[in-house]
Amino acid sequence: MTVDAVGGVWRYAMELAASLKAVNYETLFVGFGPEPSPAQRHEAECIGEIVWQKQPLDWMAESEHQLGGVGEVLETLADTHQIDLLHLNLPSQAAQIRSGRRIVTVSHSCVVTWWQAMRSEPLPVDWQWKRALNQKGFEAADAIISPSASHAALLRACYEIDEVSIVHNAMACDLNSAAKEPYAFAAGRWWDESKNARILDMAAPLSPWEIKVAGSTRSPSGGEVFLSNVTQLGELSHVELIDKLRRAAIVVSPSIYEPFGLLALEGARASAALVLADIPTYRELWAECALFFDPHDADALATVLARLSRDRELRQEMGRSALARSLTYSPERQAGAMAALYENLLAEAKSPMARRA
Repeated sequence: MTVDAVGGVWRYAMELAASLKAVNYETLFVGFGPEPSPAQRHEAECIGEIVWQKQPLDWMAESEHQLGGVGEVLETLADTHQIDLLHLNLPSQAAQIRSGRRIVTVSHSCVVTWWQAMRSEPLPVDWQWKRALNQKGFEAADAIISPSASHAALLRACYEIDEVSIVHNAMACDLNSAAKEPYAFAAGRWWDESKNARILDMAAPLSPWEIKVAGSTRSPSGGEVFLSNVTQLGELSHVELIDKLRRAAIVVSPSIYEPFGLLALEGARASAALVLADIPTYRELWAECALFFDPHDADALATVLARLSRDRELRQEMGRSALARSLTYSPERQAGAMAALYENLLAEAKSPMARRA
């Protein structure tokens, strides 16, 4: 299973692999991009084996040449570790695979669907190679997975894809054990324009409650977003982030582009009242369990926050609804769906059932 240590793919991979371990799948994690922290590496080693490679992530690469050797690395590791199936969390990683092993590719996000959601003009010429590489990866895959129907629709709009299976992300831990405190919490890679930090910062002076935000404001390429009105917590470890999230009475996600949205799931699991951007993904996953706002309207966000800050009963009602919905995004359901898909592919290939992914 390929992973990166930068964003939500790490949490997805750890949650899924831990659940698959319970049904006797062994996982070799193959990492690309920036190195994991010691805590991340330890977490992965408690679930399976982990090896890290020198190639960058496709969205961090300046040319296809920088991704050369990804397929060869994966095939060599698969041979060495007697791997039956490749679960690739970047579709581009499938483009160079020639071994004949079954390939499952999951699209968590990509620059092409990001552009489709964020811009009205055609994809830039210097990004066309990224689309072409992803297209090759989709064509090489035996199964394509999306974490939401909304993201699947974007994939179909951007690529020549016929069949996309929907398997929602999941979360195992119970976060519903802390007394709520009067603040709103948000987290994300704020340097990413789609995370919409600007609206949070504009709404903060209008909000009766403090808005606390965790996450980096400086991109790996050196760009930076500057925030002056929210309370910035900086980059937190996962343990620190969860502690802040558990105690937040309100969890906010202003994202304009979100294939799934892990923060919303974490906030729901903590019984926080969810305040979410009114985008197709969040409507699909959290309809009737969250309050929605126009992600381009700071006044609209401030109005929702003010309403919740004044109404404890509403906060508690929304928190209960969000928690109930979050329990349907269970590791057991996710692992069951993925294991069934793996088994079908391996049976079709008449592969030995050593069960290593």
